[in-house]
Amino acid sequence: MHTILQPEGWAKPIGYANGMSATGRQVYVGGQIGWNSQCVFESDDLVDQVRQTLQNIMAVLSEAGGHAEHITTMTWYFVDKADYLANLKGIGQVYREVIGRHFPAMAAVQVVALIEDRAKIEIQAIAVIPE
Repeated sequence: MHTILQPEGWAKPIGYANGMSATGRQVYVGGQIGWNSQCVFESDDLVDQVRQTLQNIMAVLSEAGGHAEHITTMTWYFVDKADYLANLKGIGQVYREVIGRHFPAMAAVQVVALIEDRAKIEIQAIAVIPE
């Protein structure tokens, strides 16, 4: 069971939750990047890499019997803030295609680089699957 935590009087966030509480089995999805299951990048486009990264998260989560609505938190690491901001509409569209309208607690951080040179995004996720 998941509960969104929204302190009284706070502005409602758009596209994420300020916090979530959950009970159940915890699943930790290690940082995923925008390459396919064979560790091959099919695109250098940020939106394409976000789509693949989210699909990778869902593939790992499904191995534990989880679904998108079980994700409680995500941390997004971008290498280019300007590219991220310029592509918010496309990122939102692929997010809804892959994850749906479930918005867990999130953080987005610009980093200097990721370990894989072609990677433009890395996302780490935690999910809680009800018992």
